[in-house]
Amino acid sequence: MTSKAKAVTATIRLVIPAGGAKPSPPVGPALGQAGLKIMDFCKDFNAKTAEYKDSVPVPVVITAFADKSFKYVMKTPPASYFIKKAAGLESGSQKPGHQHVAAVSLKHLYEIALVKQKDTPLAPVESVVRSLMGTCRSMGVKVVARPEDA
Repeated sequence: MTSKAKAVTATIRLVIPAGGAKPSPPVGPALGQAGLKIMDFCKDFNAKTAEYKDSVPVPVVITAFADKSFKYVMKTPPASYFIKKAAGLESGSQKPGHQHVAAVSLKHLYEIALVKQKDTPLAPVESVVRSLMGTCRSMGVKVVARPEDA
């Protein structure tokens, strides 16, 4: 059995709003430098993210090959996005560690961890929750035991 692996020429990481891939920056220049067909990516990405809300940030890892073809993997939105939505915030604290701007319950973090675990399926849910607690701390969001305490 012989298998020909395509030669990878570039790996591009972008965060694009769902349904918002356009040939303008940051998508256009990043794909153009790798010699990829920008409109093919934009149409495919926008079709795959059509069911998402418009402002949801979607991290994408694009692998460009020597024959000008590409493949891409969409990740789940950043943890900070989910935490801000759960806490009802626009942004985190200006002084994290000194000032709490909101609170989220462990139940909310567990629900977020179940979604985020899709990016790292081998990590146990408890580890993902601990990581989310660290993200909350760095954003100035207090973690409480019960939803009523939030």
